[in-house]
Amino acid sequence: MIVRSKGIQTVRKNLFGGKGETQIEPIFTSDEFKASVRFCARVTLSPGSSIGLHQHTGEDELYFIIAGSAVVSDEESKISVTQGDSVLTRSEESHSIENTGSSDLVLIAVIPQVHK
Repeated sequence: MIVRSKGIQTVRKNLFGGKGETQIEPIFTSDEFKASVRFCARVTLSPGSSIGLHQHTGEDELYFIIAGSAVVSDEESKISVTQGDSVLTRSEESHSIENTGSSDLVLIAVIPQVHK
């Protein structure tokens, strides 16, 4: 299945208590997956913007960094990430991300449901 950009963006301000605006462009809807995936989108944060600390319960979240640089925080550490890096936050864990670079941070975010 190939999906072309829908060009539809949602802008969320101060997402999870973060700073600035988060642009969200859906890639696939949950109905397009056979697996249980709640969210799959291209996310853009302008310099200085962030998604605040939040926890995932019953789901994981994957970030694939497409462009830019950021600091990802979890409950124990802060790690710098850049283009080509991937981040996995497992169910029951918390994380945040802040664009620390001078250009847009672009990532693909995928949130699959956890089934045990």
